[in-house]
Amino acid sequence: MTSIEPLWGVKEVSEFLGVPIKMLYQWKWQRIGPPVKKVGKYLRYVPAKVRAWAEQPDEQAA
Repeated sequence: MTSIEPLWGVKEVSEFLGVPIKMLYQWKWQRIGPPVKKVGKYLRYVPAKVRAWAEQPDEQAA
């Protein structure tokens, strides 16, 4: 049986990415940043998706 990694809250994602919690809420509102799910009134993140998002190369200016 495979175990599922628990979802992260904004505190865990903030610590992992090194950004303020407020920025995560701004990113959600602007529809940017790592993929997020709303569970009840809470924002939750799939750790593997946050890691994949963080590893994406930055867009280069032309």
